[in-house]
Amino acid sequence: MRVHTIETAMHLPLKIEDVFPFFCHVENLQRITPAELDFCILTPPPIDIGLGTIVDYQLRLFHIPFRWRSEITVWDPPSCFVDAQISGPYRLWEHTHLFYHDNDGTVIEDKVVYQLPCRLLGEIVYSLVHAQLKRIFQYRQKTIRELLLGNTKEGEVR
Repeated sequence: MRVHTIETAMHLPLKIEDVFPFFCHVENLQRITPAELDFCILTPPPIDIGLGTIVDYQLRLFHIPFRWRSEITVWDPPSCFVDAQISGPYRLWEHTHLFYHDNDGTVIEDKVVYQLPCRLLGEIVYSLVHAQLKRIFQYRQKTIRELLLGNTKEGEVR
């Protein structure tokens, strides 16, 4: 099975101490997910994020409903955390969130390493899935910027 990667980066003119806490509130994940994914957190609140936290949610990808369970496998505030899929639509999903200071604010980097299910079918639909993920991360960046700054300048998605 091929392993795929998607990476994003954005800069916010805010201190890391003002940015990182936004990502510690699981309900913000719902706020930064496109509405057409019908994203819903199933784990009852409050959810305290830390090493070993498990969160259940459901969503629709390409109109197909999925349940997803993820675990925080790395927790190093305010620099980094990793959420990894325990069960869900991917064979592998590991999302690394990095935060670091630069001269005039904070850089937020996301790196997702993933494998599609069903070797042959997965590789056939790879370009469609990758394009969808890029669009989701562009939406996330736009929405994060709007929520934290009130403007919509987009970051880079590769």
